Amino acid sequence: MNFDYQIAVIGGGSGGLTVAAGAASFGASVALIERKAELGGDCLHYGCMPSKALIQSAKEVYEAARYSSFSSEEYDRLFRQVMERVAEAVQDVQEHDSKDRFVELGIDLYEAEAAFKDEHTLLVGEETITAKRFVIATGSSPVVPPINGLDTVDYLTNETIFSLKERPQSLAVVGGGIIGIELSQAMARLGIEVTVIEGGDEILSKEDREIASTAHDLLSQELNVLTRAKVDRVEKKLDGLTVYYTKDGAEGSIEAERILVAAGRNANIDSLDLKNAGVKVSRGSIDVDTALRTTCSHIYAVGDCNGSMPFTHVAGMEGKVAVSNAVLGLSRKVSYAKVPWVVYTSPEIYHLGLTEAEAQEKYGDQLLTFKTMLRNNDRFMAECHKEGLVKVMTNQRGKIVGAHAIGEGAGEWMQEVGTLQALNKKFQSLSNIVHPYPARNNVVSQTADLYWREKLFDSPLNKAISWYVQTFR
Repeated sequence: MNFDYQIAVIGGGSGGLTVAAGAASFGASVALIERKAELGGDCLHYGCMPSKALIQSAKEVYEAARYSSFSSEEYDRLFRQVMERVAEAVQDVQEHDSKDRFVELGIDLYEAEAAFKDEHTLLVGEETITAKRFVIATGSSPVVPPINGLDTVDYLTNETIFSLKERPQSLAVVGGGIIGIELSQAMARLGIEVTVIEGGDEILSKEDREIASTAHDLLSQELNVLTRAKVDRVEKKLDGLTVYYTKDGAEGSIEAERILVAAGRNANIDSLDLKNAGVKVSRGSIDVDTALRTTCSHIYAVGDCNGSMPFTHVAGMEGKVAVSNAVLGLSRKVSYAKVPWVVYTSPEIYHLGLTEAEAQEKYGDQLLTFKTMLRNNDRFMAECHKEGLVKVMTNQRGKIVGAHAIGEGAGEWMQEVGTLQALNKKFQSLSNIVHPYPARNNVVSQTADLYWREKLFDSPLNKAISWYVQTFR
């Protein structure tokens, strides 16, 4: 059978663009289908790029406010300037993901919705195209929970909050996950009274418990955090809204000018008519195997739509695996054991591998845990960023099974541990690397030194060495 394309990519976000560019560079004929007007996906327009621009700008305002009191009018002006800066940052990155770049690679772009007619045929807008293989990379969208009255107010999500032009005086945030917490702190630093309402026992529930607890304590100094609280209904008012909630069996309410819904993500797959291609869906996401194949072996799925890890760098990693498998015919497997992520609050949170509770359950008495408090490190003492810690877990031989930190710039200096793990090096080998003093990553080598203290200095071998030194040296 002759096909229009060797590979058709549905979705122009991080994963889809990685696949399309990679396939074209290998000489495949490629169709790239994106229903929105611009390429780049959620990360560029509603996620990583605007949020990090917002977080950095808000941090600068916050630091300035420590030395000068801003009036409400000044916060209004600063808010407008920050949002303009966010828009400029998105535009700068958009140029890198311009349509022209992909057209020049020989890729055919389709700006339309896609739906499967059968396992090799797509209806793209009003056109029909065929392809030998497909990669689905349609991303995800915000979950909007069925809260009574929510549809009566102009609620915000991560897809609309960056379009704000005027500063609200107050903001209620439904959800204490990564998106909710990052945006909450940034908004609080721009002079907005923020209240986070989280149904779980703790915010940032996927983080190590000690790290999440530390984050809760630090963030509570800047915004209001309600945990174990369920939003019951939202009521529109003339000058804003009222959020009614239940916490620990007691009813409560808060007044706010605006409300942000950050209650999770849903895979964008409903309009694809996947059943026509024999692609199975479970728990709202596309089923894939370790090679990222769906239940239809020539169709792959990468990024948020397959329910793995909802991060841009993961979508890019999966895209590389999918290219090699779909285009080159390999059977590379994807692994998430060595994939880190960062929560870009201030201070930042770094997460790699198992949490301490997960590692304890898996390794039991064979688990070694090494921890350093930032207050015991010279650089963090000098910068007055003493709140935070580093925690690394290994097995008895020093293999890294989990690493976590909360501290200023943790996303940068903790990646040294991630590199060690990716290279299959033991944690104690970090002690042999000389770090400039007083670089922040000294706290990581300081933590690695604890391995030798436990394995050598507190062991019977140390007694033998002491006897040798005292007797013969």
